[in-house]
Amino acid sequence: MALEGVKVLELGALIAGPYASTLLAQFGAEVIKIEPPETGDPLRTWRKLHNGTSLWWYSQSRNKKSVTLNLKDPEAQEMVRKLAAEADIVIENFRPGTLEKWGLGWETLSELNPSLIMVRISGYGQTGPYSQKPGFAAIAECMGGLRYVTGYPDRAPVRTGVSLGDTLASLYGVVGALMALYHIKANKGQGQFIDVALYEAVFAVMESLIPEYAATGTIRERTGAALPGIVPSNTYLCKDGNYVAIAGNGDGIFKRLMNAIGRPDLAENPELEHNDGRARHTEMLDGVIGDWAAENQLQYVLDTLDAASVPCGRIYTAKDIYEDAHYQAREMIQRFEMADGAPIDLPGIVPKLSQTPGRTRWLGPELGQHTREVLESIGVTPEQYEKMKQAGLA
Repeated sequence: MALEGVKVLELGALIAGPYASTLLAQFGAEVIKIEPPETGDPLRTWRKLHNGTSLWWYSQSRNKKSVTLNLKDPEAQEMVRKLAAEADIVIENFRPGTLEKWGLGWETLSELNPSLIMVRISGYGQTGPYSQKPGFAAIAECMGGLRYVTGYPDRAPVRTGVSLGDTLASLYGVVGALMALYHIKANKGQGQFIDVALYEAVFAVMESLIPEYAATGTIRERTGAALPGIVPSNTYLCKDGNYVAIAGNGDGIFKRLMNAIGRPDLAENPELEHNDGRARHTEMLDGVIGDWAAENQLQYVLDTLDAASVPCGRIYTAKDIYEDAHYQAREMIQRFEMADGAPIDLPGIVPKLSQTPGRTRWLGPELGQHTREVLESIGVTPEQYEKMKQAGLA
C-alpha cells in the first residue's frame, strides 16, 4: 500500500484530527489512536448506534489501533513521548496550548524526533488573537464565509448537512503532511509542523469572494440553488415533484440545452452566446428552463438532457446513493461484518490509486483494543501495564 511503513500517532477526538488520520490509515499507514480510558473518543456514541457503538465510528476509525492513555497523567505522557519518538506523523486537534501544558507540544516532541511531522488542527490556528478560543466547524464555516452565502436570500443562512469545515481541514492537514514527507525524502529536510485552522480551510475554498469584494465592493449574497453569475446553473422542480439540477453554463452546452428543450431561438441568440450575456438574462433563462421541467417527469428530463450531453442529475438521498448502479460499479459502498456478525456498509475509499489502492483492513476498534500490544512495543512490561490499568492510566 502507498503509505506502508508510515507510522502515525493520533491525539485528539471527534472529526478534524481523526478524519485526517483515517485517510492515511486507508492507504496503509499504521495509525495509533490515543483515547481516554473509560470514555474513549466521544464519536463512539454519536448519531445512530449499534450495540452501543456509533456506526460512524466503525467507518471513521477503520484501520486504526486504539490505545487508552490518560494524557493528564505524567506516566501516560511519557508513553506518548516514546510513541512520538518512533512516529513519522503526529496529528492533533486540541485547543492550542493544551499539548504544551502536558509536555507534548511541538518543541518537546520535535527535539525527541527531529524528523517528526506534526499536523495541528484547531479552530483559529496556533497564533493570532483568536487562537485560544474554542472552535468547532459550525463556527469556522461562518467565519470562513461559507455560511453567509448558503441558503436562500429571504431566509437565514443555513449550514451544509455535514461538518464540512472539519473535513476540509482534515484534507488540508493530509496534504500538508504528505508534502512534508516528500520534503524529508526528496530534499533531506527536517520535520516540521503543519498549522491548519478550521476557518482558513473553509476560507480557502471560497473562490472569488475576496477578489470581487476588494476590486468592486461586491458582497456575494445567498442565491439558493443557483450559481451566481454562471448561467444557467440551477435546480428546477419537475412535474412529479422531484427536483433536477441542470448545469448548462458552458457555451456549447447551453446551445445543446436550448435545442433539447425546444428553444432553438435562444440557442442561436447572439446575446446569449457567452456567459456574460446569459448572466444579464438569468431570470428569463431560469424561467424558460423551469417551465420546461415543470411540464415533464424527472426521468424524462434526465433522459432528454443525457441524450443531449447536458450535465444534469437528480438530488440524491441516501436511498438513491445506496441503490445507484454507478456507485455499485465503482465499489463506493462496501460491505463488512461487525463483531456480532451483523453487516455494515461503509463508503468506499477515495481516491482510487491504480497500483497501491487503499482498503479497509478492519473496522473501528473496541476501546483500548491495542493498548497492551502498542505499549509493550515501546518497552512497557506486562507488570507495568497491569499497574497502569489498575490506576486508570491506560
